[in-house]
Amino acid sequence: MSTESENRISNRALTLRLFVLVVCMFGFGFLLVPLYEVFCEITGFGGRTNTTAAVVEEAPDENRTVKIEFVATLNEYAPWTFSPDLPSIEVQPGRLYNVTFSAQNLTDETKTGQAVPSVAPIVASEHFMKLECFCFTSQDFMANEERAMPLSFIVDPDLPDYVDTITLQYTFYDTLRISASD
Repeated sequence: MSTESENRISNRALTLRLFVLVVCMFGFGFLLVPLYEVFCEITGFGGRTNTTAAVVEEAPDENRTVKIEFVATLNEYAPWTFSPDLPSIEVQPGRLYNVTFSAQNLTDETKTGQAVPSVAPIVASEHFMKLECFCFTSQDFMANEERAMPLSFIVDPDLPDYVDTITLQYTFYDTLRISASD
């Protein structure tokens, strides 16, 4: 009987440990979203850049230029064309710049697209301030519509001296809009 009672105690302990593990995993699942957002805010991963820029330009650093490379990609089956109008530009930190990307819906129906940005190197993401960006909202395109999409930005003069090139990459996705009647 002692073996049976030991097994019962062992089974209860195992059940309790498994229950605690399930509760911890469930809690961890809820924490993933805020943890991911903090991670993106700190590292700039997922295109999180400094968006608290002053509307007024800072005093430009006339003695320094930084190359900004623009890269545009589409997910594999996206019914779009998407590209930067310029592959790169030289900028002076502290000065406001405006560039455009072009996108076209290649289908005969209305589509909605969303651009997801990424900045490299990671240290540059906190010094790259987007004031206006097509990536802030989803873009609705009529059938076969083509349009220029604006981007206004400032590179913070406090960008570390060793950073001489910043790559701004956008991936454009076809999204589904769910209407209130669905």
